[in-house]
Amino acid sequence: MPALPVSLTRLAGSLLDLVFPPRCAGCRRPGTYLCADCRRAVHRQSGPICPACGRATRVPELCAPCRETPLPLDGIRSAVEFSGPVRRAVHALKYRGRRELAPVLAELMLAAWRDAPLPAELVVPVPLHAGRLAARGYNQAALLAEAFARGAGLPYEAAALARTRATPAQVELGARERRRNVADAFSAVAAHVGRRRVLLIDDVCTTGATLGACGAALRAAGCPGAWAFTLARAHWDPELDVADDRPEDTG
Repeated sequence: MPALPVSLTRLAGSLLDLVFPPRCAGCRRPGTYLCADCRRAVHRQSGPICPACGRATRVPELCAPCRETPLPLDGIRSAVEFSGPVRRAVHALKYRGRRELAPVLAELMLAAWRDAPLPAELVVPVPLHAGRLAARGYNQAALLAEAFARGAGLPYEAAALARTRATPAQVELGARERRRNVADAFSAVAAHVGRRRVLLIDDVCTTGATLGACGAALRAAGCPGAWAFTLARAHWDPELDVADDRPEDTG
């Protein structure tokens, strides 16, 4: 079936909004998908970060995990902190089928990107395994990446990376376990990547294990360089190996 023209898609969306008025993903206030108060409560990362993984640090130098295990990426950056309204919006997008939130959250990414753009010639989402994609019905990273690419005026290629094996959810695992869990779980299609510098998009970065595994696959396919850019950054304490990325009640 051919895709609907943009004008008809917008009209359909407007009609749906009349029947099912939008509610803020942060506070449930009716009228908008992310209200002005919740937008003001969104926090960008501030202070020094590790120049490689982008994690908040006391001083702007390589953190201990990155010195121990260098990332197979040029670096990781995130638009905002994984807290408050953003946390609730990501969980609504990821677990409650709120696909309409993807363009709204991509706007947060675009605002940060315009302030500090990264070198990129192609936008690629972190893929889901076919089984999980079938169960969920969509890939939230792909929805974010497509909306971001459109706003940034960059080419988008959903098929550049594939998840070649299913892996358990990462949220209960420590950093080393996460790296083992996703090692060799991805492959890149050289024909889709070419010799272009890639911007890898995902919803949340915690330890960077998944993004690193994707970076390794891109390198193996001959990609000349890849940065990762995520909507949000979750807190991870490498000394305690505890992460703050567990889903809230999604019922």
